[in-house]
Amino acid sequence: MKKISILFILPDLEMGGAERIVTTIANHLPRSTFEPKILLLRKEGGYLEFLKDDVEIVDTKTPRIRHSLKPILKEIRNRKPDIVFSGFGEVNAYLAFFIKFFPKTKFIARETNVVSQHVTRKEIRFFYKFYNNYHKIICQSDDMQNDLIENFKIKKEKLIKINNPVDFDFINEKLQGLEKPESYSSDFKNIVAIGNLSPRKGFDNLLKVFFHLKNEKLLLHILGDGRDKEFLHQMKKDLDLENVIFHGQQKNPYQFLIFADLFVLSSRYEGFPNVLLEAGACGTYSLANNCPGGITEIIQPKINGEICNIDNHQKFAEKILDILKESHDKVAIKNSIASRFAKDFILKKYEDVFLRIGKLKE
Repeated sequence: MKKISILFILPDLEMGGAERIVTTIANHLPRSTFEPKILLLRKEGGYLEFLKDDVEIVDTKTPRIRHSLKPILKEIRNRKPDIVFSGFGEVNAYLAFFIKFFPKTKFIARETNVVSQHVTRKEIRFFYKFYNNYHKIICQSDDMQNDLIENFKIKKEKLIKINNPVDFDFINEKLQGLEKPESYSSDFKNIVAIGNLSPRKGFDNLLKVFFHLKNEKLLLHILGDGRDKEFLHQMKKDLDLENVIFHGQQKNPYQFLIFADLFVLSSRYEGFPNVLLEAGACGTYSLANNCPGGITEIIQPKINGEICNIDNHQKFAEKILDILKESHDKVAIKNSIASRFAKDFILKKYEDVFLRIGKLKE
């Protein structure tokens, strides 16, 4: 049988959720059936070193997404893949208009966010009028799927829900021989938050929560970088939060997760947060803001975490203290994630979609 060629499209392979998922899929697709390649606008990012050698990287050397359409279309025309898998919202939107020009190629979009919350620029939202051109659109959560139907008139039969996978083998390998981070104090409870320093991640709200906890023996460790860095550092200073530590982006965040007393997700909205899955894979209990993006599909209350509205800063602070008084079963937390989101279980769903769409060509 002829192998099904798949061209994955991403801006880069930086350490983000979409990049993690595409790397995992490309690495584990059976080579007897599939031939994966990854087209990057820029060949850079931490996941490059985790990508298997037999996955070809196509580097278009395009610094900006708005200049990327021409080189992307050129590569699709020249390579004639069986399937194009676009894994980044803005590129997905632009590409939708041109799908009809490639009748022999099947196009799949993997949506990365609740679009009505995330996409605000009118020129990008315009292209969602052509989103039904995609042969399939993969959503990570019910919230994402319902948003596309209700706000963008996407046909229900175009949509498939596939939750994000957790690669336990990868995480366990990264956990080998790790010691507690030097910044962790045994005299304090150590709480971790991870994400891009941008408004959507809600770290401003989290700092306001910790204003109510500044006299408690707690340390908040924030991992990540981004455009709000200076603003958040200034906010920490203004609120006199000596118990908050910014660590920047970390190559191995699992060192912080495995030894944490609690993981906190403060986001205003999500797609389907990998970091919440990975905290659970490390056996760490979570407290998540009640926001759109599959939170209720991940959290099993009192088993692997809890949900609370972070807009009420005082109440969220009290919930943190209540949780830290309790003990939690690390094995039960890991099993809660593994039973629903383990890599092999989720990747089989992707394979089935690729096989079905690939065979439509024959």
